[in-house]
Amino acid sequence: MAAHLSYGRVNLNVLREAVRRELREFLDKCAGSKAIVWDEYLTGPFGLIAQYSLLKEHEVEKMFTLKGNRLPAADVKNIIFFVRPRLELMDIIAENVLSEDRRGPTRDFHILFVPRRSLLCEQRLKDLGVLGSFIHREEYSLDLIPFDGDLLSMESEGAFKECYLEGDQTSLYHAAKGLMTLQALYGTIPQIFGKGECARQVANMMIRMKREFTGSQNSIFPVFDNLLLLDRNVDLLTPLATQLTYEGLIDEIYGIQNSYVKLPPEKFAPKKQGDGGKDLPTEAKKLQLNSAEELYAEIRDKNFNAVGSVLSKKAKIISAAFEERHNAKTVGEIKQFVSQLPHMQAARGSLANHTSIAELIKDVTTSEDFFDKLTVEQEFMSGIDTDKVNDYIEDCIAQKHSLIKVLRLVCLQSVCNSGLKQKVLDYYKREILQTYGYEHILTLHNLEKAGLLKPQTGGRNNYPTIRKTLRLWMDDVNEQNPTDISYVYSGYAPLSVRLAQLLSRPGWRSIEEVLRILPGPHFEERQPLPTGLQKKRQPGENRVTLIFFLGGVTFAEIAALRFLSQLEDGGTEYVIATTKLMNGTSWIEALMEKPF
Repeated sequence: MAAHLSYGRVNLNVLREAVRRELREFLDKCAGSKAIVWDEYLTGPFGLIAQYSLLKEHEVEKMFTLKGNRLPAADVKNIIFFVRPRLELMDIIAENVLSEDRRGPTRDFHILFVPRRSLLCEQRLKDLGVLGSFIHREEYSLDLIPFDGDLLSMESEGAFKECYLEGDQTSLYHAAKGLMTLQALYGTIPQIFGKGECARQVANMMIRMKREFTGSQNSIFPVFDNLLLLDRNVDLLTPLATQLTYEGLIDEIYGIQNSYVKLPPEKFAPKKQGDGGKDLPTEAKKLQLNSAEELYAEIRDKNFNAVGSVLSKKAKIISAAFEERHNAKTVGEIKQFVSQLPHMQAARGSLANHTSIAELIKDVTTSEDFFDKLTVEQEFMSGIDTDKVNDYIEDCIAQKHSLIKVLRLVCLQSVCNSGLKQKVLDYYKREILQTYGYEHILTLHNLEKAGLLKPQTGGRNNYPTIRKTLRLWMDDVNEQNPTDISYVYSGYAPLSVRLAQLLSRPGWRSIEEVLRILPGPHFEERQPLPTGLQKKRQPGENRVTLIFFLGGVTFAEIAALRFLSQLEDGGTEYVIATTKLMNGTSWIEALMEKPF
């Protein structure tokens, strides 16, 4: 059991157990010893639901990464390929299978597509002459993976690009399937709200799927009261800004992958006297970040400026606890101290790690360039000078700073001005292409198509109206003891989260005008419940809302939603689902065209 998944109002271990059971059943179909050949991208998400020990119990003896040519030698009866349905992977699999056939004793081959089987892929295997070699060809619908007690992700890296640039709705179908699985485990969600084109499509797919399964009535008492489906392109601004929560900054600077982060090892080397810094470790320090770690659960969603004081308070408490050993006189007292020792040592280790991480982040956040960049971002978000060429961005291009940093700033300016004046846009494009290379013209085209970097149409800037109506910019932010969600960006309240907050109270009718300005339709659907399953809420009991971000979500938005869940009189607790956990850098990267 992963205990941290059952802390919240919704026990996400139920979902984890369901997907583990399905995996066990598939492994047991392939009788005998097994080797798994992994599509490398899947190893991270799979690690969150099944450790190696579970695979070992089902006779998995070897594991390899999917690569061209021959497979490494393995004395096993079954070889199972775990892959995403991608054509280029089929070519590698065929190469592996053909070279195994030439090698000698026959093996049983099986293929497990995650999350769906694909006719195109099977046709490719057939064309390559290996389809008949596979005894089991199945799919493993790993749609939503539990990351934490209130967080689920599909980890579909191409979802935003597919939906908004290529018109490919595959990931929306997977989102709808994932929501149907959730409803099968946690009961029908009585009310669905949505904003955006993709949200509308997912709701339609869910309603259609429900009609197709009319045979069986869902008799589980509903855990969720509402579902809110939100398109990422309703709020293009939030991911472009630099996140200022502890977890958000770790992700911005080092990148969190499947709840793990890799950090420079020097800060974590045990300091020995007289070593003179020899033998520093070279391997990156890999840490898992989730709410199973008490200290991390406490500081992850705080503004970074409020983290230092928590760490120093913790240090005092821990050293006082260790001092207690001098006061333990009787055998009983000593025994009690010893029983608490493992917990205290874990707490000390956790504190040492987070103090080191905070020092690494502080080195970045106190730099002059970080301050300059943040100042420009905050000026744009509060509506200052968004309509002319920005000096700082010009300097960044002239000094050839990272292209992604430049693109994030230019896109932020464009979004905060409802598009740029044509001559400003042309100037930026020309400067970028001349400095970074003309191959990036395709990337600029993608950003325009996604609505991130575009000319202003109709000569009107709608952002000030949106900013004022939704109170997106707050001048006096209390970072230490926040009273509003704007603390996660030190002034800017994420538009997506503000929409969720206003839906919960007083309802979207109060902001009809702004909803019409934002892209895509807004809607409400009711799913009737059989009598006896209708929920009567006790006084003071909060509603539970599942909020699904189609196209990705940032850790700062997650922090803001957790803040709302913890409000005394908030009335709503949130569980967050998304197609991908992302930040501005990984988002822009996914939209960049790789030069051939």
